[in-house]
Parts: sequence; C-alpha cells; structure tokens
Amino acid sequence: MKITQENTNNLQAVLKVVVTPEDYQEKVDKILKDYKKNAEIPGFRKGKTPMGMIVKQYRIPVLVDEVNKILQNELYKYISDEKVKVLGSPMPAEGKKVDWENETTFNFEFEIGIAPELDVKITSKDKLNYFKIEADAKLVDTYANDIAKRFGKMSSPEVSKAGDLVFCEIAQLDVDGNLMENGVKNEATVSMDFISDKKIKEQFIGVRKDDSFSVNVIKAFTNHADLSAMLGITHDELHDLTSEEFQFKVKNISNLEPAELNVELFEKVYGKDTIKTEEEFKAKIKEEAEKSYVAESDRMLKNDVVTYLIDKTKFDMPDEFLKKWLVHTSEQEVTLEKIETEYDMYSKSLRWQLIENNVLESYDVKVEVEEVENHAKSLIAMQMQQYGQPVPEEDKMNEIVASILVKEDEKKKVYDQLYDMKTLKLYKENFKLKEKAISYDDFVKLASEK
Repeated sequence: MKITQENTNNLQAVLKVVVTPEDYQEKVDKILKDYKKNAEIPGFRKGKTPMGMIVKQYRIPVLVDEVNKILQNELYKYISDEKVKVLGSPMPAEGKKVDWENETTFNFEFEIGIAPELDVKITSKDKLNYFKIEADAKLVDTYANDIAKRFGKMSSPEVSKAGDLVFCEIAQLDVDGNLMENGVKNEATVSMDFISDKKIKEQFIGVRKDDSFSVNVIKAFTNHADLSAMLGITHDELHDLTSEEFQFKVKNISNLEPAELNVELFEKVYGKDTIKTEEEFKAKIKEEAEKSYVAESDRMLKNDVVTYLIDKTKFDMPDEFLKKWLVHTSEQEVTLEKIETEYDMYSKSLRWQLIENNVLESYDVKVEVEEVENHAKSLIAMQMQQYGQPVPEEDKMNEIVASILVKEDEKKKVYDQLYDMKTLKLYKENFKLKEKAISYDDFVKLASEK
C-alpha cells in the first residue's frame, strides 16, 4: 500500500492511497475458503458448494469489507506515524467511484483538514478580574432563617396565615368553572413563598380545611418546573393545558415555627461548645457561604479565560472542509445550509479545544494514572463520609476504584476533573488577576449578562 499527501493549502490536504492485490488478496481468499467450508446452499452438502459459486456470491462484499478495513487501519497509522495534526477525520473525496468488479488495484483519495500551528503564551500582560463573592448581611440572615426553619417545630393550625404550607387537592376546571372530566388532578403542598402573584397569594391566607377556591396556575407559579411537579405532569403537558384554571381544596395546613437563634440551635448545627452567640453563628454562616461560592467564582474565571484566549489567539481554520465534514459525519440527515447556521458555535468550541490543547502541551500539563486512582479514592471517601459510612480499608478501596475506572465514561469523568483542576491552577498562576469583591445578587446578575 502506498499513501502520499498533497497539500491543497496550509490547512487542507488530500491523502492519495493505492491498494494493490498484495494488500488484500490473501485475506480475501482465506475468508472465501472459510465460507466454502461452512456454506449451506440448497442442492449442495455443507462444505461441497463449488468455489466458483462462493466467489460469485460473496467475493465483492468480502473484498469491499477487507479493503475498507485496510484503509481505516493504514490511514490512521499514517497520520500517527507522520504526526499529521488533523481536524475531524479523513473524508472520501467527492466524485471518486470504485469499480470493484473489474479493478484489482484501487485508488482512493481522502480530504483532510489540518490543525493550525499555535503557540499560546499567558503572561502578566494578560489581565482578568476574579470576582470574590461576599455574603452580605441580607444573605446571611436568609441562611440563618433557613437553618432556624430546618430545626423548627411543625404545627397544624385551623386557619392559615402568611408563610404557612397548605396541602391541597388540585383539580382542573373547565371554561364554566366546573370540575373537568378527565382533567389534570393531583395532591400537593403549596408553599406561599413560591406564589408570584400577590392577589393569588392572599387567597391562601385565612383558609380552613375543606375550603376551596379557583386559581390560574400559570399566573400564580412562574417557575414551570415546580408547577409541573405540583400538578404531576410533564413540562410539555403543562404548556398544552386546555384550561389554566384549577380548584384548590384545602386538606391540611402546616405551620413551621423557626427555632430560636440560641445556644441550643447552635449546638445542633455545629456541635457542643463551638458557637456561643448569634454573632458567632452568623459569622460562621458567612464563612461557609463564601467558601461555597469559590467554585462559582472559579467557574466564571474559567469562562472568562475561554472568551479572552479565543479573542486573543487569532488563527485560520479549514472552515470549508469542516463544514463538509460535519455534513458527511452527521448521524441525522443535515444540509450544508443547516450547518452554516450553527457553524459559528461549532467553530468557537473547536477553536477553544485547539487553544486549550496547546496550553496543556506548552505548560506540560499531564494527568498520571496514579493521580487518577488517588483522586477516585478521595471522591469515594468523601461520598462515604457524606452518608455517615466508614471509609473502606485500603484493599477494599482499591477494589472499588478498580471497578469504577474500568468503565471508560467514569474514568473520563475523573480525568476531566483533574485536568480542570490543573488548568484552573495554571490560569490563576499565570494570568494577572485583579480580585473584586461582589455581592451574590450582583454576581448572579453579572453572570446572566455574560
């Protein structure tokens, strides 16, 4: 077999492949002989079918299959041996037909896209903001109140007041206000805190068991995921409702009285002799909240790094080849016009992959097998501790890790986590970061605008 590469430009090339009988004939003959031994064809005993009939019936499909196997193996071997940095995969050239019946030497051509040469460097001239989220007094009070509710006491008052939980039988109404036959029905607890409309929220205040009233659920609950769960239907079914009016019949009322912010509560949350005052309690909440927000700050930094390096690193790509390749490899039937509309998003994603791969290579970022195993062990230990279970002994831990990492998708998750951790550390060390304090609400607003 002979493979030659002809560059059509800096970023595209054609691989010309010549396959001769020496490459395939021995394998094809062996397969046909095996077919003859096992063939069961009417009129002939097993293994006695004439070879000519076997050749006539099976030669072409066997030949095509074997030549394609050879092509696949040798193309990727050539790309690996010659260190050709391809984008996508080799794509058969258009208009090239093969006469399998009459030819013995076959000529193939494959188009390839070539990755551009990059040299990404990050220096102190590359500046980004690092947003450090601070938990303000309002947020700390919210968290403190949530904890107080979690350890509070539940009661069942006769009449509801603001903030109570109202357990209702919910049934769809028709246009005349009557219960709809075969309409949506469910039972669920309604939290007044999640009712968006002020007037509808007031309908749930001052009610008693067996009281009923009509509510426009779409107007009342703007969070459609929560509303779907409340009605016991899917998100799509929610948007296909023939009537948005529902009867809510009160079955039970629950009142949650928050626990007092005192030593008894502090000990339940943080253990004995750790927190003694409300001030210390809120300071601890603030510390834990801000620690939990570091992951969100890091995530925004990573997104900002992606945007920054894509904008900074200018290079051409074999766009026309990639568009044709996307059409060629798509599992669903897709047109070039459809690819054109989505190509910018694909191109941006591919550009980032090339940039990040160059960064990993330039800064010698690697993940070793031992690191993967140790990280998997730490993840398992954390999970065990989270559920109050003892961490397994070393032999048992190694057995669990081996059973997890034998699965390619699980192994990839661990590798990806480690690469994310290492690249984040690299970006923090090499970019010039300006730390900016920001409230959580402002952070959320900023993230939504990016």
